[in-house]
Amino acid sequence: MKLRLLGAGIGGAVIGFRRALPYVWFRDKVVLITGGSRGLGLILARDLARRGARLAICARDGAELERARGELAARGADVIAVECDVSLPAQAERLVDSVLHRFGRIDVLINNAGIIQVGPVESMGLGDYREAMEINCFGMIQPTVAALPHMRRRGAGNIVNICSIGGAVAVPHLLPYTASKFAAVGFSEGLCAELRSSGIRVTTILPGVMRTGSFVNALFKGRQESEMAWFSVTSSVPGASIAAERAGRRILRACALGEPYVTVGLPAKVLRVAHALVPGLVDRALALVTMLLPRPGGAGAGDVAEPGWLHRVRLGALTALGDAAARRNREVPWAPPTT
Repeated sequence: MKLRLLGAGIGGAVIGFRRALPYVWFRDKVVLITGGSRGLGLILARDLARRGARLAICARDGAELERARGELAARGADVIAVECDVSLPAQAERLVDSVLHRFGRIDVLINNAGIIQVGPVESMGLGDYREAMEINCFGMIQPTVAALPHMRRRGAGNIVNICSIGGAVAVPHLLPYTASKFAAVGFSEGLCAELRSSGIRVTTILPGVMRTGSFVNALFKGRQESEMAWFSVTSSVPGASIAAERAGRRILRACALGEPYVTVGLPAKVLRVAHALVPGLVDRALALVTMLLPRPGGAGAGDVAEPGWLHRVRLGALTALGDAAARRNREVPWAPPTT
């Protein structure tokens, strides 16, 4: 009985340590977050501000970025905002130089910037695949390559790569996104293996669908209203999606603990394990799911993908949580964030 109590006590202490560590580990750490002006990037920045981190955020939209910087500064954060397109090597290098000039070091790089295009394969042209690769894959590689010499000189650093369950299991009607995320996962895992002995820890994150409200700014082709409808519901309903704030806490804990590979959310974990064990069966199941999605038609391969807010379908309670998250996390640029 005493041994059992002792074991339970030790186990509880370990669990408590794992949960408490991120709250102190990030204090005074310099954290650079790409795609930090809205959505998950902003959620992570808010949490890090509470934990005493010194922040650098970047995004392509200068006005959006300044609004996020102002919010974080009002929360007491020591923060800079750098307008940057991380898909361009020169801008990624300038971003890293700006952070080093301001803070003198980069302790943590969180590669979060990304886009998602929704629609059937018939609607996707080569430009859609190139855009996804440039932002979701090279937008991860280029800041990493720019920051690595600094981290190597210090012999320390953490790199967190926000990938996706779509980088392990191909999701229908998200083919450019899925292809780019598979590439991102490969880069991240390989980087982890090569850098471990140098003191630089790399964490690959595979989140499932998160309630960030990002469907408002996702890009849609095909039958755009129908595509927006299924995607916004999936991104809003509990069970299909997970609370973004909870996912953010798990991501920061993984960084603080130096975990190499983390799948976030029960649905994503089940899907990844099932695909690893019976990939053919999962592929057949996803083929059946495709039959439930909108038929081809509408905006085609030669058309420009349009943001979701242009094709909103009011679905009431089905998207209520996602709509609230969009307002809270600055995905709706013309509305102030709610708390």
